[in-house]
Formats: sequence, structure tokens, C-alpha cells
Amino acid sequence: MDLVTPGEKRESVVLNEQAPWSDFDSQAYVAGNYHTLQPADAEIISIMRDHFGGYFRDHPNPVIGIDVGAGANLYPALAMLPWCKEITLFELSPPNLAYLTEQLESKSSYDKNWDQFWEALRVHPEYGEFKGDPRERFREIVRVAPGNILASDLGEQLREKRLSWSIGTMFFVAESMTTSLEEFKSGVACFMRALAPGAPFFAAFMEHSEGYHVGDAFFPACDVGVPEVQESLEPFAGKNGTLEVKRLETPVKVRAGYSGMIVAYGCRNSDEDIPDC
Repeated sequence: MDLVTPGEKRESVVLNEQAPWSDFDSQAYVAGNYHTLQPADAEIISIMRDHFGGYFRDHPNPVIGIDVGAGANLYPALAMLPWCKEITLFELSPPNLAYLTEQLESKSSYDKNWDQFWEALRVHPEYGEFKGDPRERFREIVRVAPGNILASDLGEQLREKRLSWSIGTMFFVAESMTTSLEEFKSGVACFMRALAPGAPFFAAFMEHSEGYHVGDAFFPACDVGVPEVQESLEPFAGKNGTLEVKRLETPVKVRAGYSGMIVAYGCRNSDEDIPDC
């Protein structure tokens, strides 16, 4: 398998199925990225809480949500927590599935490092009105589901539920699983097609990523910027004018090998005539 390290020229395409997902070090990933609330995540949370909080100020809830490619990151699920009666954490990597299950089934629910992310969300008044115990709510409504975004697994989940998800997130997934632009586009399409018409969504992307290490393993990435993210989402969210794609202002990087972060959010098109996954 020809996996290159950051800074090296890519000699061949590395597909999602070739990446060493069984070697993903979830504990190292959390320690390096989510032990403390980093400036980039604080900026993402500020945008996401305004988007979801503003949406549900005027729309009914509870709804059902999904985080596609959840990895070892809980704050997208926490961002959906006040609005949902059920949240699916959809994930491929076995170590990440084990981490998510542990966070869900632990006696104290999720680890204390995630409290700072919840507190950052609660700055928004719509989140501040949530009076329950977030850990208890997390334990009650979250479920972990194994699956591959590029396989038929999402469709099988939909057929099992007999409805689409009415809110969704996807953080650093489509561009961080392959060097192939076509697989990147397919990943975005599969995420968007899993959402019900009109559903609010929030996604985040690494800009011009050259690939990344987690523990001792190296994982591929697709080189995308704002134009590629915009183009991939336009068929699913651009028609009704609610799509926003922007580059974060935060200059601090969490690792080497990328140029910045991009967020995209809005609501899925209301019409059904959109491209197949």
C-alpha cells in the first residue's frame, strides 16, 4: 500500500478501503485533539450552535440525528443533544467504535474532557435552556452503529428506520479517508442523501490536507478547498439558498500537513430530485 507522509508527492491514489482503520489510535487522537478545547473547535462550536440553535428556535423538536463518521469526537453529538430523541454515531473504524461504546456505556457516561465542549455550546441561549443532565440524556438517546459511508450501510440504516435523519453532522470525514476526489464527492453525497428534506446539517473539512498520523498509523486525505466543498454540497443544499461555506478565521493549527479548516452548513434541499449516492 502506497501511503505517503505529509510533504511527500502522492504517486498513487489511496482509497478508503486501503486505509488502516483497524490501527486508528483513538486514545492518542483524543489526547492530541480534544483533551482541551482548542481555538479552532471553539470557533466551529460558535458557528454550529448559532446554526442549530437558530433553526430549532423556529422548528419543532425532538428529532432524530446522525453523526456520520463520528470517530473519537463527541462534540458534534453534544451539539445535537438538546434537539434529538435519538442520535446515531455512524463509524467504520473498530477502535473508534470501541471508544464510542465505552463513552456511552461507562457508569459515568462520557469522559470529563467533553464537559468543556458542552459548556461552550451552552453559551447560546437555546442551548442554555436545556435543563436536563447531558450525560443522562447522552446515555438515553445515543446509539453506536458500525458502517462504511461509501458502502450500502447508510441505506440499510435508513431502511431499518423507515425514515431519514432530520439533523446531521459530518466532521473531517469525506476528505480524511481517501486521496480520491471522486470518493470525497461520494462521501459528501452519501451524507447528504441520508438527511430528510429540509434537515439542518453541519460539516467540517480539513483544507488542503496532505494526510495525517494517528499514533503509529498514517491515513490518506483528499486535497480540497472551499471550491471543492462548495461544489460537492451545491446539488443538495444550494438550491434553496441556505448553504454557507466558509474558511475558519482561527490561524492556529492542530497538526502539520494542512492549510486551514472549512465549515459548511445549511439545510438540505426540500425537493427529492437530487443525485444518487
